[in-house]
Amino acid sequence: MGGFARSKKTARALRRDKAATIGFYTLGALVMLLIFWLLFTILGKGLPGLNIPFLLKQPEEIDPGGGIGPVLFNSFYILLISLIISIPIGVGAGIYMAEYAPDNAFTAGLRICVEALSSVPSIVFGLLGLAIFAEYFGVGLTILGGGVSLALLNLPMLARVTEEAVRAVPDELREAGYALGLTKFYVIRKIVLPVALPSIITGICLVAGRAFGESAVIILTAGLSTSGEMWDFNLLSPGETLAVHLWYVQSEAIVEDARQIADKSAAVLVIVVLLINLAFRAPIWWSNRGAGRKSRS
Repeated sequence: MGGFARSKKTARALRRDKAATIGFYTLGALVMLLIFWLLFTILGKGLPGLNIPFLLKQPEEIDPGGGIGPVLFNSFYILLISLIISIPIGVGAGIYMAEYAPDNAFTAGLRICVEALSSVPSIVFGLLGLAIFAEYFGVGLTILGGGVSLALLNLPMLARVTEEAVRAVPDELREAGYALGLTKFYVIRKIVLPVALPSIITGICLVAGRAFGESAVIILTAGLSTSGEMWDFNLLSPGETLAVHLWYVQSEAIVEDARQIADKSAAVLVIVVLLINLAFRAPIWWSNRGAGRKSRS
């Protein structure tokens, strides 16, 4: 009797396991279909009209046929400034919170504050940047203000992702390094960080994509215009980006081909975000592939 009950429970568990497997595969397939549908819709409208002149020409206010040259350059320029500021500080803060910070009430409160800042709407950081650069320093809406404001926006998320990635490294690896007489900094640099690097790279990809597609912060800190030059490296020039230009063309532009410009700009935005993720992830994939080949040989 007992064996029959156990076999019945086992059969029920197997049915539940099979149903759960089918359910999760179905959910995964639905998510993938949604992503491909979004990509097909955006790229299908914008890709056919894309060409090199569109990527290099100046935007037009009245006449049709304008391009996105300066705003595309500003997007990369502001993204670079924000990453130069946010990556060292955010990764360093995450390492400190995971490896050096004492386990007390102050550290717990600090961690809660970082998590809260990660969920603050971007427009709040835009207002902060506006107050600092446009009002306090009086420099107006500039590329520098946009880059620094984006860095402030991305710092909490990058610090939190780095902390979780470092904490996920098994303690046995650290203990093995300490047993060999290695210093704490050497263990972190040579053992912990290489293991946590894929997760940290994922966090950098997330903040880079978010920064490239951000519009609210840029509108308040960098403005809705450019200097009119294609390659303007002046940090105090206005810094309209591609995401802001897309919003402006879609909502307020009066040119005849505003819809076509918006479709092509959206396609460029999606392609660049995908390329940014590929650029950050490709070295990790290549390194893992090389490590796999060495282990098999």
